[in-house]
Formats: sequence, structure tokens, C-alpha cells
Amino acid sequence: MAKVFTLAEVSEHNTNKDCWLVIAGKVYDVTKFLEDHPGGDEVLVSSTGKDATDDFEDVGHSASAKAMMEEFYVGEINTSTIPKQTKYTPPKQPKYDQDKTSEFIIKLLQFLVPLIILGVAVGIRFYTKSST
Repeated sequence: MAKVFTLAEVSEHNTNKDCWLVIAGKVYDVTKFLEDHPGGDEVLVSSTGKDATDDFEDVGHSASAKAMMEEFYVGEINTSTIPKQTKYTPPKQPKYDQDKTSEFIIKLLQFLVPLIILGVAVGIRFYTKSST
């Protein structure tokens, strides 16, 4: 029978000298594989201390990579020690505030009114010069 580890026990192995991962309910000691991993050792070390199943599946490993995992198998994880994943709930959006519309209009007018005055002044100057 395979040894059963808690997540706390597996989490102690979180360096490039001693690296254990939890993937699909199984515990793997991947320390010897760190140098050979195509994605580099940092990818594996960053997945320690948690259930790395999603990280592993997201990459889309080949069948040979999955078969290779068996040589690094050290036991099972006690799934009750893995925290439940919380479902992401987006933050509530603030309600539309009518007062912000008036702020936008004021800022727009602060920009446009001087331009209009400048345009009128240039137009008057141009018109008065050409008629004399």
C-alpha cells in the first residue's frame, strides 16, 4: 500500500534540492527531474505546496511525459488536507452614477469653450484684415 501524505508534509519539499508535487491525487518527488524538465526547474518549484493538477493539465503533457511520472511516484495525498478551490466571483460593478455625466460635460466644456473663443478671435482678426 502506498504511503499517504498530508499537504503540509508535501509542502515542506519546496526547493530545487528537494521538490515534491501533487498531481491528480498522487505525490511525486521530481527533484532528479528538475534539470531535465523542458520548461525549467522554476516551473516545477513554483507548483509546490498546492495541488498542481491544473498546472500540469493546462500545459498539455504528452503520453510519454505522463508515463515518465511513474518513476517519480512516492505516494498518495490525503485529499482532505487540500483546501477546496473557491469559485471566482467577480467584484460587483458600481452602479451608473448620473453625477459623473455632468462632470464629463463640465470637463468637455472647459476644453471646448476656450477653443471656440480662440477660433472666433482668429476669425474676426482674419475678417477685419481682409476687408481693409
